[in-house]
Amino acid sequence: MSHSSLFIFANLLYNIVMGKFDLFNKFNSAVIVINSARETVFRNNVFKRVFPDFKTLEKFSHKLNYNVCALVSNDVTVHSPINQAINSKEDFSAFITYQTSNNDLYYYDMNATKKGAYNIIVFTDVTAKEELENIGKRNQNLQKKISLLESDNKNLSKIKLQAQSQAMKLLLLNNISNIIRESIDTSVILNSALEEIAQMFGAFRAYYALALGGNKFKIAESLERKDINTEISFDKDVNDCIKKNKVSCSTCMKEYKEAKPFREIVQRVILPIYHLNKLLGIIVLSTKQKTKLDDTLEVLNGVSSQLGNAIIQAELYKKNEQMVKDLTKTLKELKDTQLKLINSEKMASLGQLVAGVAHEINTPVASIKSNNEITKKLISKIKDAEILNLLKEINEIDGEAIDRINRLVVSLRKFVRLDEAELQEADINKEIDLTLDLIRHETKNRIEIVKNYSKLPPVKCYPNMLNQVFMNILVNAVHAIKDRGTITIDTNYKNDNLSVKIKDTGCGIKEPDKIFFAGYTTKGVGVGTGLGLAISQKIIEKHKGKISVKTKINEGSEFTITIPGK
Repeated sequence: MSHSSLFIFANLLYNIVMGKFDLFNKFNSAVIVINSARETVFRNNVFKRVFPDFKTLEKFSHKLNYNVCALVSNDVTVHSPINQAINSKEDFSAFITYQTSNNDLYYYDMNATKKGAYNIIVFTDVTAKEELENIGKRNQNLQKKISLLESDNKNLSKIKLQAQSQAMKLLLLNNISNIIRESIDTSVILNSALEEIAQMFGAFRAYYALALGGNKFKIAESLERKDINTEISFDKDVNDCIKKNKVSCSTCMKEYKEAKPFREIVQRVILPIYHLNKLLGIIVLSTKQKTKLDDTLEVLNGVSSQLGNAIIQAELYKKNEQMVKDLTKTLKELKDTQLKLINSEKMASLGQLVAGVAHEINTPVASIKSNNEITKKLISKIKDAEILNLLKEINEIDGEAIDRINRLVVSLRKFVRLDEAELQEADINKEIDLTLDLIRHETKNRIEIVKNYSKLPPVKCYPNMLNQVFMNILVNAVHAIKDRGTITIDTNYKNDNLSVKIKDTGCGIKEPDKIFFAGYTTKGVGVGTGLGLAISQKIIEKHKGKISVKTKINEGSEFTITIPGK
């Protein structure tokens, strides 16, 4: 907007009441109105759209700058065009710059006029004009250099067009280089490159086709998102150009042999993409614009070289990434297998040990039992009542001890029953009781066992494996209770799922998220191996179930096991 137009509008508005500042919304330039108290009383729509909101005028003023020779260097307000406009007694004009939060610079002609108690400031965007002037200056310098070398060359307009064309080519190469640097995704690289090249040629159709060998190609990426995976081929002349790594540019009625004809003749450009001596694919462009291949050949060759390297690098990265995933998966499988082997070896060794111990125990127990039966018969012949009663009591105690030993041996055999490798139905309540029998020496006279058993149907499972899980959790619970405490066991069956909860009043777990990792233990060195709960988790996963824990320090922990019942 010119100075005279600004003053005419300002004079008109001066005679209008404050509510009529809305007329500034018809301006194509940004307008701000400031009163004598340095308060912003109005911003038109263009101003709101162009500049971000601000709380104080100083916040906005700090983003503006202009070239001024400051006589008083300590006065920072001298460098603010807003302050100069407000403080000026006359109309004020300046060429200013505005810096965004992203450090982008925009250029404005700022014109300010005073009307009564108001300062009306208009910002006219001249960014494009400034950039155009800079380009013009560069072109003028280029033209001067050319005129010195070729004094007889009077066709400056042609040289200007060539310079602009060269700038577009360099911009294209630069954009593609940036895309390649920022991405390792072949699809992203190719589609971005297609967009850039299509824009340069004004192409209405652009795609990349993979080389299949034997002069055959398959469309892999397309800006129009159509004909993907379509196999295509070309005539002999085009194939010869591709084999020689030359750009083909010709007028035609069809994109490729198998395509439907166009309604009019179009220009088709085919750019081979090579890496070393290997043909990776081709870029095909269809345009209605006439293009001189000589002007773009250097750029296209540069694009081809960059894309060839980028595609190979992206494919290598993708292979490496997949290899890392495969290795990670393999490592996890190896760890799982290691746990299974450790557990199998442990249970096999335990089974052999229990079988041997049971055999060794059964022989002397059988002898003791036989002697106890004989003693029982002989006791009845004693006539002294006092001695008779004493020996009967001793005989009964010995009998109970023998039965206890027999039950313990049977429990051990059931716990490690290695022959039960197949799924079978089991009474989970009885299996838990079996485990409790084996740790009775740990809980006796110290820990109260509360059983909240529900009536359960037979559950299909691996009983010996589940016994292992119950044993690991119960032993950990016993060790977590220092003096006296309680272990509560709840069983439930709902919606074809078995649920077992084991809760203790122990010391709790400091790092519950690590307890299922192999090697992690809360016990001292030489006491825990850190494998019990890791193995337990794998056993529950084998049953297609879940195991979780809730814990509070100094309050206790609760393990929940859920497995399908069928």
